Amino acid sequence: MQPLVLASSSPYRRELLQRLQLPFVWRNPRIDERPLGEETASIMVQRLALNKASSLRSQFLQHLIIGSDQAAMLDGRMLGKPGSIAAAEQQLQALSGRSVTFYTGLCLLDSRSGEYQLGCSPFTVHFRQLSQAQIQRYVALEKPLDCAGSFKAEGLGISLFRATEGEDATSLIGLPLILLCDMLNLAGVAVP
Repeated sequence: MQPLVLASSSPYRRELLQRLQLPFVWRNPRIDERPLGEETASIMVQRLALNKASSLRSQFLQHLIIGSDQAAMLDGRMLGKPGSIAAAEQQLQALSGRSVTFYTGLCLLDSRSGEYQLGCSPFTVHFRQLSQAQIQRYVALEKPLDCAGSFKAEGLGISLFRATEGEDATSLIGLPLILLCDMLNLAGVAVP
């Protein structure tokens, strides 16, 4: 099997990839992650996933490189990582009783040939009506300051949801494992 590289510094993506029980290393890709012009969220996350994987190609010449990127969209507006408690509380207030769609782009790049597979996995979260006290308690407990949408679906953040909708719940955490398994199988990596 070709060795795997995860082009990400995200501990959440590493934890997800470990579920597949395949050996891998990870490296932090250094790319410009700004949106370009009028590109859609789906196009942007796929472009960034490809750029992340491609940025490591010269360091890993015989590898399959996994790149992933995510954008959260509310009313046509992209939600970033809050970075502060106040911003996280503000994001959750805006999401209360509403729905937000996450677009997770995925790329599997064969560094030997330069060939790649590219896809996007959308996933929608429908939030409960949240009181200010619920929001403050949640943010104080989980401190989701590095998460777009200001929640951790793999943790207590699930308590904020009324429902979810999509094909792959792992895409919400940042690495769509169902799509990745399809790509790995096509690349000759047997999963499981």
